[in-house]
Amino acid sequence: MDGTSFTEIPLVDVGRWRGGTRPERQAFADEVRDICHRVGFFIAVNHGVDTELTESVFATLRRLFALPESTKRQIDKTDSRHFRGWEPVGTESTNNRTDHREQIDLWTDGKSHPPDAEPPYLRLMGPNQWLDDAVLPGHRDVIERWIEQVHRFGDRLLAILSLGLGLAEDHLAALFGPEPMSLTKLIHYPPTPPGEAGVNGHHDTGFVTILAAGDTPGLEVQNPDGEWIPVPIVPDSFVINLGEMLQAITGNYFVATPHRVISATERYAAGHFLGPSFTTALTPLPLAPPFAEAVAASPRHAGAGYM
Repeated sequence: MDGTSFTEIPLVDVGRWRGGTRPERQAFADEVRDICHRVGFFIAVNHGVDTELTESVFATLRRLFALPESTKRQIDKTDSRHFRGWEPVGTESTNNRTDHREQIDLWTDGKSHPPDAEPPYLRLMGPNQWLDDAVLPGHRDVIERWIEQVHRFGDRLLAILSLGLGLAEDHLAALFGPEPMSLTKLIHYPPTPPGEAGVNGHHDTGFVTILAAGDTPGLEVQNPDGEWIPVPIVPDSFVINLGEMLQAITGNYFVATPHRVISATERYAAGHFLGPSFTTALTPLPLAPPFAEAVAASPRHAGAGYM
């Protein structure tokens, strides 16, 4: 152990940032930076996202995933060349093991380009798939309003991380470019079969993940000693973790922490994965020497790889 292990997931009051003076915001950003360096996960409260709106999203998820399979197949992901839509349980695998969950993937809406567009990344841009409002009245409005609020919270997280890394508050936001592409994942986990996982151990690949974990336990984070640490249920909170893109541009000062879901009962979750424009270059951030020195002093960080 090199001093960067952990046995619990820290709780962070984001209200300290929103109402703080410049020195108070700097002190807060430094604390969040240290948590992200050591753990890579935290639970955010007083985040500014409307509580009733998040509750409406979970009510919508229960109604949505309870629909007949034939109805959900109206937005089947295989019908979208932009990789958006519904996937049934068992469709996705992580680390070559089947994940026991169904989900709907929604990306940032963009202009649709021809199937042979160049450069190839343009082919990923396009519209999301939605059920007809007559099937599930109001579901699109609720989910899109929630995504908008969570994304604004994500902008604050980017400012906090930027300041904590000794950069201007808008550094990471500017890096994201003019057309950020973020993923929202709506998830339903049936009870996990014995010896399996709702989603198997993995790293997130993007920059920052904002997860509404709901009121059912099941999310676990692996510490550097190999132990799986349960993430507690905290009302009206978001679970925040870092991805491999941020790991890459910070030279492993931040690392993507492994996590998984194993749930004894039915579970719902909604995650928003902040992503940059497709043209964003993942070049190293201009960090001061102490950050590289901290990486060199930590075998966990110096040796961290990618999934």
